[in-house]
Amino acid sequence: MGGLTVKNELLWPSFRAPGDLAEIERVPLSDRGLPASTYELVRRAADLWPDRTALSVLPNAESYHTPFERTFAQLAHDVHRAAAVLSELGVRRGEAVAVISVNCAEMLPLLLAAEAVGIYAPINPGLTSEHATELVRLSGAAVLVASGPELEPRVWAHARAIATQTGARALLALPPTAATEDPPALEPLDGIQVAYLEDRAAQAEHAGLPTAPPTASDVASYLHTGGTTGTPKLAARTHANEVANAWMIDASEILDRDSVIFAALPLFHTNALVVTVLAPLLKGQQVVWGGPLGYRDLPLFPSFWKIVEHYRIAAMSGVPTVYAALAQVPVDADISSLKMPIVGAAPLPPAVAAGFEARTGVALCEGYGLTEGTCASARSWPDARRPATVGQRLPYQEARTVAIDEATGDWTFLPEGQIGTLVLRGPNIFDGYLVQGDSGPELRADDKVKDGWLDTGDLASVDADGFIRLAGRAKDLIIRGGHNIDPATIEDALLEHPAVTAAAAVGRPDPHSGEVPMAFVTLTAGSRLTPDELEAWAAEHAPERAAAPKHVEIIDEIPLTTVGKPYKPELRRRAAEQAARAAIAETGLSGQVHAILIHGSLEIHVPHSEHDEEVAETLSQYAWTWKLTNPKGQR
Repeated sequence: MGGLTVKNELLWPSFRAPGDLAEIERVPLSDRGLPASTYELVRRAADLWPDRTALSVLPNAESYHTPFERTFAQLAHDVHRAAAVLSELGVRRGEAVAVISVNCAEMLPLLLAAEAVGIYAPINPGLTSEHATELVRLSGAAVLVASGPELEPRVWAHARAIATQTGARALLALPPTAATEDPPALEPLDGIQVAYLEDRAAQAEHAGLPTAPPTASDVASYLHTGGTTGTPKLAARTHANEVANAWMIDASEILDRDSVIFAALPLFHTNALVVTVLAPLLKGQQVVWGGPLGYRDLPLFPSFWKIVEHYRIAAMSGVPTVYAALAQVPVDADISSLKMPIVGAAPLPPAVAAGFEARTGVALCEGYGLTEGTCASARSWPDARRPATVGQRLPYQEARTVAIDEATGDWTFLPEGQIGTLVLRGPNIFDGYLVQGDSGPELRADDKVKDGWLDTGDLASVDADGFIRLAGRAKDLIIRGGHNIDPATIEDALLEHPAVTAAAAVGRPDPHSGEVPMAFVTLTAGSRLTPDELEAWAAEHAPERAAAPKHVEIIDEIPLTTVGKPYKPELRRRAAEQAARAAIAETGLSGQVHAILIHGSLEIHVPHSEHDEEVAETLSQYAWTWKLTNPKGQR
């Protein structure tokens, strides 16, 4: 990978339409002169655009007129200061820095500094202390950074306990963005250096990076990803993975250097890291960051269109629930600058897409990706939409489908257009999971990667132009509003109840969140437990609030496969049938509803009646295939 002298036409080829993809890939990616590391992204941006605004961080939604701002040169300065602090605390190449925090201005240079001298390992601050502690131990981090007592008191208390339990060397606190008063003194911890990052940075030597810069093959980040086994996993992504994927996201000419990006996803999420931190550094784009709670800050939504107008926002990235909420907010500003509202991380209900476009006049731009693929692998074209697809594969990524032999695990590649398990290959595919081995943490790809191909666990078809059409999920992961939930954590919580003999959790379709957790349980003979009592129990014992099941159904037995494992497709079918029946009942109608599985995809059958239009309108809220049938259920 090259440096700053590379020719602009090589780094930024003409990429205006889906048909340009083949021509772009005639030039090897290695010849395009991408920066070698995320640190080089920072340094390059500071050299090319020192006085351009890089960051505008809103203290909160109401204060959008008075952001905390940094130029690209100032951002590089802040990165060097944070890197000096981490280096003084003993962080070395290959060592993780665990970050447990809501978003704030200081977190942005910190994460870039962590990647420059070690490894960025963000932990969702919403996880339970037990789960977060396990992840910090797995990462091997001895330096923790967390929301300080003013920014988020609960997280700070949480981080202090984790630092003590893991034997950390240091715990650094982050203040609220643009805090105007002196922060409170921090209580000490035995054997642990406790300080505000800003106080340490003010005393640190920061003429440049205090160590040799990372190479392309060095690990840049460990990101937590929900698996299906219940065992915590950290996906290890290299600098080459992150830089390549950032370039792929930015390669098209949809957005130019003057495009302003809005960001409000949490920085423990790969989308926030790659789409709204790294990719804008490549083109020198300004990023406007929402307050500490991001899209979870309800006051953001009444002000949102004014924010778009004030900053001339061109692009944003969110999950379907964000756009469902925005579709309810009257447009009270000039939003003509908005041309690329990107949606991903969860199935997009048709009603959400239609509602947002009706409200704003702007079509949502779907995307698709996985943490194991660094971030993004497909993206729609605003002016060349392919209905029912999640977009075209990104440059230099291959997308195919395979049939997997359940007995042997062997793959057979399928022809274009045929549904199978989606597999991806390219320079963005991760190195493997950091897992706890017999002799300590080790990197393993397990069966996830074969010959460079990543098994996504999703069912799909891929057409000749590289557009991907999803057809359901082969894996059991529950995705609630873009948040991955391991069903095993829900099942474990329910099984802690002495009256529960078996439990299986699946996603129940939901028009706003894509899906919400639902659990099926069996009970000991004679038990009088009710679903309401089980829901309350699960809410108290689940590892995070999002994992608490919205519905618990008590059944006689869990359906099993021939080898004795829970047969979750049948449970998903039942959950979808229930959701459809409940949705129709809300309209005041009733009747037989049948959910069936066709090639792994759910299809809802509803008998014809004089209320067909009302039923059709109701079911259109869900990302289902559905049909109105005759009373006998025949097409």
